[in-house]
Formats: sequence, structure tokens, C-alpha cells
Amino acid sequence: MTALLCFQNVSRRFPDGRKQIAVLDRVALELNRGDSVGVYGTRRSGKSTLLRLAAGMLLADEGTVRFEGRDMALMTAGERNWLRRGAIAFVSSEDWRPEPGETVIEYLIANLLSDGVPSAAARVRAHRALEEMDFARAAEEPTEGLCRSARSRVMLARALAQEPRLLILDEPALMPELGERDRFHGMLLAAARRRGLGLLATSQEIAALQGFSTLMSIADGELCSTEEPGNALPFPSRIGEGLAR
Repeated sequence: MTALLCFQNVSRRFPDGRKQIAVLDRVALELNRGDSVGVYGTRRSGKSTLLRLAAGMLLADEGTVRFEGRDMALMTAGERNWLRRGAIAFVSSEDWRPEPGETVIEYLIANLLSDGVPSAAARVRAHRALEEMDFARAAEEPTEGLCRSARSRVMLARALAQEPRLLILDEPALMPELGERDRFHGMLLAAARRRGLGLLATSQEIAALQGFSTLMSIADGELCSTEEPGNALPFPSRIGEGLAR
């Protein structure tokens, strides 16, 4: 069976003066529909670069990233952008940019309408996603003034309304209250299971990724399977084939 997402010996470097800094070093990863992979690491550990490669927002310097068997590097920029408006949903708290005066439901359906989804169908998809986030009551409320936890729910609902096959989340729930964060992640995992999505998420806190089927850590550009915080183990063969170290 073709994997939903596959990294094969992927490396990515960024310039630092006259040097090239390896942000990811020969990373291998395989994820199928129904899998949930959580990656934790410190700031500047390479986890955001990993997600942007998975979403086709960046391209590998070495190795291959495939989505449903297709090499991302062989797609046009337009094809990769179209994937992110359909099959791949990318969620980052940094991308919260609603239009002035926009309601929650308008925020959810904006991209769907621009992609040609009829208004009635877009609203059905948006309301279903809001119900999964236990936020349908706020559909007609303005986006302006929403608290951090509410914004996280709305952003995830917008991604779910897209009806993707792969959901990628970069620190989606940085919330001050531990209980609210745990509730959010519970709703996230439940929605992914119901929809049969592949799920790839990162966090600086391992506790935020409890319940994921696979936990991994990233540091110095290397991705490692792990069972507990600070307890890095060798890769399972399905995920780690091809990683040198």
C-alpha cells in the first residue's frame, strides 16, 4: 500500500553566513491514513521545517518527500499549493489572520467558496467541523476578540472543513490552561479517528502529544522514536529505515 506521506533520507540546510546549517539530516518517516505522529522538540530543533517539507511549503535539499506516492519536488508550485487547499491541511497559530468584521462561519468557508464549493455545501462542511470542536454555538460570532483557546478550535475547524487526507499542525494549542489544552487535543484526535486522517503534529511539550499512535523527538536535525520524555529509542523499522544514525 502506498504511504500517505513518506520521507526518504531527507536533508534540509539553511545558509548561515558562509556556512550551511543542517536543519534536518537524512530523516526518514512514513505515515498512513489513520496514523497520528506527534513530534516534540525545543525551539529551533527543526520540527517546523519538518512540517513545512511535509506540506510542500519547502523542498528538500537531498532525499525525497512523497505524498500518496508523488514526489513533491516534481510537482509545480501551483500543484503543491492546490494540495494545501484540499488533500493537505496545514495549521499554525501564526496563520490566524481573519478579515476585519468576519464571523466564525465566514472565516471557515472563505477558502471553500474561493475554490468553487457551493455556499450551501461549504456551510454544511463548516458546521460539521465546528460541532466536532464543540463550537457550533459560536458560528455567527465575530472572530475579533476570540480568546486563544477559541482561536485554536476555529483554526482546526477550518482545516477539517477542507476535508483533507493529511492534517499537519504546528504548535496548534499553546494555551495557558492545561485542562483546555488537553480538551483540545482530545477533540483533535477524536476528529482524526472519525475522518480516517493522517495526523502529523509538533509541540514543545511531550504531554501535549499524549494519545498519538507514535511519539517522536527531534534534535540537531535528527528524528528519533521515543516512548517517554528524554528516552530516545531506535526507530521502528517502518518509520526509521534509511536514517544513518
